[in-house]
Amino acid sequence: MNSPVRLADQVAAMLSEEIESGRLAEGDKLPTEVELVKQLGVSRTVVREAVSRLRSAGLVEPRQGRGVFVMPRRTRPLDLEAEVGDTMSKVLQIVEVRSAIEGEAAYRAAIRATPADLARIRQALAAIDAAVAAGGDGVTEDLAFHRSIAESTGNPVMAATVRYLGEVLRGGIRVTRANEARRRDFAEAVRQEHHAILAAIEARDADAARAAAHLHMTHAAVRLHDAGKEFWTETEDLDVDLSDT
Repeated sequence: MNSPVRLADQVAAMLSEEIESGRLAEGDKLPTEVELVKQLGVSRTVVREAVSRLRSAGLVEPRQGRGVFVMPRRTRPLDLEAEVGDTMSKVLQIVEVRSAIEGEAAYRAAIRATPADLARIRQALAAIDAAVAAGGDGVTEDLAFHRSIAESTGNPVMAATVRYLGEVLRGGIRVTRANEARRRDFAEAVRQEHHAILAAIEARDADAARAAAHLHMTHAAVRLHDAGKEFWTETEDLDVDLSDT
């Protein structure tokens, strides 16, 4: 059975080809979600994720109450989805990207964060614990925590980049957290790593904040490598929504 991630890849590729070939031209409206579900025989989740990927690639834009429309070619940004490979390599590539950007964000936040910024980071971190305690996966809260750090840099470009990456790469973050949730020691390690990042930022130790963020991503990669073949088989073959964008 193809997973929703793989089906979304296929649907996104098909719709992208329709746009690139001109069969769907600038300003054209995409078929509705219901129509695509019927035409393609896939779930609404798959259709939503495929359209979300087209939106991230700058190919389409939603217009409230009207539908989703093809955008002019000149407005299309980098398509990160096209730059990554299969599930395991994709997630590890995501970890590398996050390490580079979020390490620098933590460094800058340690220097520039205001008391209000620090309060938001603490609140975001507490929200992860609360979400997990309530039985959630904590993906949205995890993204919010890292976004709050980026916003504390005072650099709107960095904040926008982390926000954009978070939405585009949400599926990889979901896989990472799904792996970490399987074992109590993994989950506790992640919690401690997050708190170490916050502690360094609060201490205004920029080098330690960067190192803590890099270490968090390095350990995430190690945990994924140690997950075992069974975890990756489940990720690829079962009907698991890994990209709830």
